[in-house]
Amino acid sequence: MNFHVLTLFPQMIMDGLGVSITGRAMENGLISVEAIDIREYSTDKHRHVDDVPYGGGAGMVMQPAPVCDAYEDLCSRLGKRPRVVYLTPQGRVFSQTVAEELAGEEDLVLLCGHYEGIDERALTLLNADNISLGDFVLTGGELPAMVMIDCISRLVPGVLGNDVSAEDESFSGGLLEYPQYTRPPVYRGLSVPEVLLTGHHKRIEDWRRKEAIRRTLERRPDLLPEAALSLKEQEFLEELLAREDVETPSEQAELAELKRVLAQWADRLGERRQGPRAGRRGMALAKRLLKTGSCNLRDVIGYFRVCIARLEEIF
Repeated sequence: MNFHVLTLFPQMIMDGLGVSITGRAMENGLISVEAIDIREYSTDKHRHVDDVPYGGGAGMVMQPAPVCDAYEDLCSRLGKRPRVVYLTPQGRVFSQTVAEELAGEEDLVLLCGHYEGIDERALTLLNADNISLGDFVLTGGELPAMVMIDCISRLVPGVLGNDVSAEDESFSGGLLEYPQYTRPPVYRGLSVPEVLLTGHHKRIEDWRRKEAIRRTLERRPDLLPEAALSLKEQEFLEELLAREDVETPSEQAELAELKRVLAQWADRLGERRQGPRAGRRGMALAKRLLKTGSCNLRDVIGYFRVCIARLEEIF
């Protein structure tokens, strides 16, 4: 994957990314990072790229011409017009899901603003996507650009050496990552969980999933509605909520709703279509759908509601 950073401070980009995992990935040809100095496209003898804002106000605004000329020159070299991401606190918030989306690009342009921002006409002509790291303001877009490149690069095959690492990290599957341990087995009276020492892969995987659910509930419960949980994991979450005496969240209501919808589905089929057995078949299908991780409980409920509606049309 190729990253092209339009910036006023190219050395900052290259120095920041030229070490550790991203540095090795660049050396091994798995990713490339090009920092393009916007000042090189200034027509001013002093290489100015900013001017006062129309309408008055504090600060300076980056002019459209140097930004657009830098991008057009890149397009000429590449023979195509790559996607542009403008780093701004006004954009949609960057997340693991957004990183996965952007990782599908062969070439990605990251546009770093400075001062009071970039002339809106440049952003319009470049058809830039606005992306933010969060609700705070930085001096420029260079640090967010480096954060995004680091995050996206981890999703490029071969960058981590072990592609499973990226799949198991926090936010994959909508959950925070499970706790990690290494040698020694006991440190200052604290022991590694016994299950991790057994070598039993299925038990270890089950433990990790449960701990990921537990940690997400404790630290980021807002993630749980979108998490891809199996029916068994949904029940484990219910147990945690009951044990901790936590206020009933949407997951509990949705699990109860699934059971009601499956009962309605079986009822609509009627005895001639083996309705009594349909409820069990429906629950088995729901479990298989949830186990794939490609949908959540709300999706499954919606699926069966559509089935009920179609049955009502038929019968």
